[in-house]
Amino acid sequence: MKLFTGPLSMFGAKAQIALLEKGLAFECVMVPFDRDDNYEPRHPEVLRVNPKRQVPVLIDGDVELFDSTQIFEYLEDRAPTPPLWPAGAAARARARQLELKSDEVYFPQVVKLFGLQHDMQSPAALAACGACARFHEDLDRLLSDRDYLAGSYSYADIAFYMAHVFADRKGAGMTEATPRLVAWRDRIGARDAVREVVGAMMGFLASEGRPVPAFLQQHLRT
Repeated sequence: MKLFTGPLSMFGAKAQIALLEKGLAFECVMVPFDRDDNYEPRHPEVLRVNPKRQVPVLIDGDVELFDSTQIFEYLEDRAPTPPLWPAGAAARARARQLELKSDEVYFPQVVKLFGLQHDMQSPAALAACGACARFHEDLDRLLSDRDYLAGSYSYADIAFYMAHVFADRKGAGMTEATPRLVAWRDRIGARDAVREVVGAMMGFLASEGRPVPAFLQQHLRT
């Protein structure tokens, strides 16, 4: 298997963590990344497989996939053990919805902050940070009777952890207002697969002279 990803690809990191958690052998291909935060020049295999021209792309023999969630589903079918979706249709549906919310509800608020770092007190930045904080509060309540977002450790945890890495970098990190979520963050961050992937990402940031938030210093790997 080959996974095409990038040094600051949140969605690529999701797929990479999942592959490591599954214990699958794969080659990680880091595509070019320019100083303007663009993946240029575009890797020819990424262009060939993904009409959206984005990483991650997974190639496994004649199976060629893009989109981190589709990669999750393929990995679960290909290597059911250890399971990364919970047992039971209802529990899996809830976990899938949490993963979707991380990507499609939470992370778009984080993306808004990318272009607002110069004015974090603007109405737009405050609104995005407020939306992230409310999301954190919802998850903190969810964790009142469990250690992981969907009960057992799952793709939902991987997805939100990586989304939060970017939220923290952009000024919308967790606070003491959500202690259960902070404990969850530390629990996920202690996993070997997560430390390997996030550590390399933070090492890349440091090598570029970019700040690494305090919460992520423990992951720093050069």
